[in-house]
Amino acid sequence: MRIALAFQGGGSHTAFTAGVMARWVERGAFDAHDVVAVSGTSGGAINALLTWSVLRRGDVDGIPAALEAFWEDNAARGPVERLGNAALVGAGLVQSLGLLPPLNPYLVPPPFDGRAEFRRLLRRHVDFDALTVDAAGEHPRLVLGAVDVRTGAFRAFDSRRDRITPDTVLASAAIPTLFRSVHTDGGAYWDGLFSQNPPVAPLLDDDPDELWVVQINPTRRDAEPRTTLEIADRRNELAGNLSLYQELAAVERIDQLLAAGTLSPAGGYRQVAVRVLELARSPVTGLLGAASKLNRDVAFLRDLRRRGRGRADVFLAALRLEEAWDAGDVPLLRALLVDAAVEVDPPFAGDVPALLAAGVARDATRKELVGEDVAWRVRADDRTAGLLTASYAGERIVGLHLGPADEDAT
Repeated sequence: MRIALAFQGGGSHTAFTAGVMARWVERGAFDAHDVVAVSGTSGGAINALLTWSVLRRGDVDGIPAALEAFWEDNAARGPVERLGNAALVGAGLVQSLGLLPPLNPYLVPPPFDGRAEFRRLLRRHVDFDALTVDAAGEHPRLVLGAVDVRTGAFRAFDSRRDRITPDTVLASAAIPTLFRSVHTDGGAYWDGLFSQNPPVAPLLDDDPDELWVVQINPTRRDAEPRTTLEIADRRNELAGNLSLYQELAAVERIDQLLAAGTLSPAGGYRQVAVRVLELARSPVTGLLGAASKLNRDVAFLRDLRRRGRGRADVFLAALRLEEAWDAGDVPLLRALLVDAAVEVDPPFAGDVPALLAAGVARDATRKELVGEDVAWRVRADDRTAGLLTASYAGERIVGLHLGPADEDAT
């Protein structure tokens, strides 16, 4: 199977992605599969770069160590760094509350604006001199998202045609309130959060069978945001998800047209299963809002990686359920659901393992979402649409619900 990986941006919250990737590799998720392309934006671009640089060497097992080393190195250490980190997060919090205007990075002298240190940090972990343009496609593809400030054009830096440099990565991560625009390759670039977050369409050129997306901004919010901080945080989340969900909707639409026979594989189209793994909103995020994405506290970054490993365990457990489901293995389905509270609502009725094995199939044209729960769109033999939702405690299913489709669910 051919897998493409896409890592959403979100500042320091993208340490979560490092935990996800570490667990996927440790549990053998890529054994017997090919990772054909990796994309990322902003903080996701850094994770994509590190993953890709190791894949280029053919050393999948080296990915966890590479990601761990970077995020430990990136953490604020020592009294001066910790004080600077607290000041930056505090300033971001005050700005979110509307009590302070955004920082103008052009008022900060270049030697002190952080760009040089960012480049040095990247060079400590990646040998950029070895990264030549891979026009022949000998290695997996790397795509990093950015936007040209002057033209408004989206830019996807692509290892098939572009030389990947520290400035290429900085261009994808140049938050305009923190960094001046990055001048490279004839453009002046800002953070790719304003363009493709992360790029998806270019990954389809490598004919993946599945697209695995690590999403940093939560899709849903339980309560209406009412405070200034909650409103600013939700605006940040929605803006970060806008381009991603537009691109994923386009992939789903092509899948649906292929399934209906309106499009043909002979025309160059390919069915791509989409799996989205989402970071859940944390109490710390609630207290600090979007400013927590600036937080480089050691314990905070380590907790994000821990949470990433836990969510990856759920993702892999959901794959095991899918394998039993697709195989029609009723005994294994019963074993997986032995401790689960199972609920079935009309128009569905009957024994769930038997239904999944014989009459209810996954709708492969709709994305699977691994969030607080795992949700699959399903279709019965009579074309009835539904939604299957599984709740997990660790890797164990504790609840399963099969019922009518909620159009807002995934």
